[in-house]
Amino acid sequence: MTSDERNRKTTERTRLLAARRVAEPSSLSSVVLSAVEAFGIVPGQTVCAYLAVGGEPGSAEMLDVLRSAGYRVLLPIVVGAAPLDWAEYDGVLRPGPYGLREPAGAVLGPAAIGSAALVLVPALAVDHRGVRLGRGGGHYDRSLPLARCPKVAVVRESEFVPSLPAEPHDVLMDAVLTPSGLVKLPL
Repeated sequence: MTSDERNRKTTERTRLLAARRVAEPSSLSSVVLSAVEAFGIVPGQTVCAYLAVGGEPGSAEMLDVLRSAGYRVLLPIVVGAAPLDWAEYDGVLRPGPYGLREPAGAVLGPAAIGSAALVLVPALAVDHRGVRLGRGGGHYDRSLPLARCPKVAVVRESEFVPSLPAEPHDVLMDAVLTPSGLVKLPL
């Protein structure tokens, strides 16, 4: 990646994070089930998701909608520079590192993402090819290669963009979910 591309990523992150600070909350509760069903995922199967922070689209209500529909929901647990650990979400959360909340259940380890039928991935932006821009910590970059299922980036409409700089380690998204619904990628 060139220094111009690296600078573009940094500039995009700064711009997107600033926009999220003033954005209206976006729960996605009304569209998440149709997105999961679009991939043929049925109740009883596992969906890896996340608890929204810092203006990210999504909500605990979105997780509860999935659970109420019969899906097993796993949430990430940040463990330093290693791939994310995962634990089942049963509605109970505890404080985690970096001011995050995490599931209170037993930790299943990084390989648990491999049991998922679908992964809902937080993103600052995603492009029409499926390139995802994260917050820059690399947690998902280290974890997504372990997933053997569709990966769906979750963003606002304005964060679904024509093009983003890509790096060799980037795992492409199979779809993007916005408050308007699901779009399969690449376009």
